[in-house]
Amino acid sequence: MLIIGLPGKTLTDADRRQLAAPQVSGVILFSRNFESRDQVVDLIDDIRAERPEPFLVCVDQEGGPVQRFRDGFTRLPALARIGQVYERDAQSAIRAAEEHAWVMASEMRAIGIDLSFAPVVDLARGNRAVGERAFHADPQITSELAQAYLRGMRLAGMAATIKHFPGHGTVAEDTHFDAAVDPRPLEELLATDLVPFADAIASGAEAVMMAHVTYPAVDARAAGYSRVWIEDVLRGELGFRGCVIGDDIGMAAAEQVGSIAARIEAHLLAGCDLLLACSPAIVDESIAASAHAPPCDPECVAALQGAVAQTWDALVANPQRDAFIARLGQLDGGAGTTT
Repeated sequence: MLIIGLPGKTLTDADRRQLAAPQVSGVILFSRNFESRDQVVDLIDDIRAERPEPFLVCVDQEGGPVQRFRDGFTRLPALARIGQVYERDAQSAIRAAEEHAWVMASEMRAIGIDLSFAPVVDLARGNRAVGERAFHADPQITSELAQAYLRGMRLAGMAATIKHFPGHGTVAEDTHFDAAVDPRPLEELLATDLVPFADAIASGAEAVMMAHVTYPAVDARAAGYSRVWIEDVLRGELGFRGCVIGDDIGMAAAEQVGSIAARIEAHLLAGCDLLLACSPAIVDESIAASAHAPPCDPECVAALQGAVAQTWDALVANPQRDAFIARLGQLDGGAGTTT
């Protein structure tokens, strides 16, 4: 049930021991794991050799401020640029969302990444961590662009992860560093922040990532630790049947329930299927703390694995990609690749 972070650009013996643990269902790669396209392909191949499928190789390749792999890949504009286009030309923005998603996902699938945790469907209402990662402040515009993004990802053979449920965009605090509390009642959340989530779920989103935000009018525990949010609202009211992913257990806002072991137990009891342990410093402790728990359901993991993809050479030779990249470049003053 763990998706773990690795420390470097090649696998060490310690990494290999961690990957062999049955409770490890995947890895998440960061800029610290990336030097070049050839290097990261070699790293991914080594990971695959250590672990049989089903097993996930993941990344945050959103674009804008959160893009882990840059040299040799398309520079992707922030999603907020697409929202700005919507205000003057809705159809062009919808096309841009699909094309952004296709370029991102097709490049990741071509190098062997299963899953980029995207798209952000939080509302752009001032959160310090979300910022320009979000499409727009308007729930309906965000919903329409998110559904277009899901279509583009699927065309490239990648499942979608909508985040951060039930909405991280309106509180100011960055949960990487601070606790965050949103006092609004469920009725207000359903009419605003939850709109894009509900619509993306109805459109078949395969995974939902939870927010480390507390909504005390709904439950005293943060959403990722809350059976009210996961079982009653997400699965019950919204009808979600896919995989629920807890955000990084190393974040400051995750500390409300105590130790790493307590965080893992709370997430699992609440109904999370997969948990992120992004910092290599907490991976051994996380593996030890989860040794008693059954591994994640293989069907959940398999549902998030990437579909058959183009090779990198075939992708580069695809004229459709060139056209998409050229249009994306117009959103923020130029985008490009090194191939």
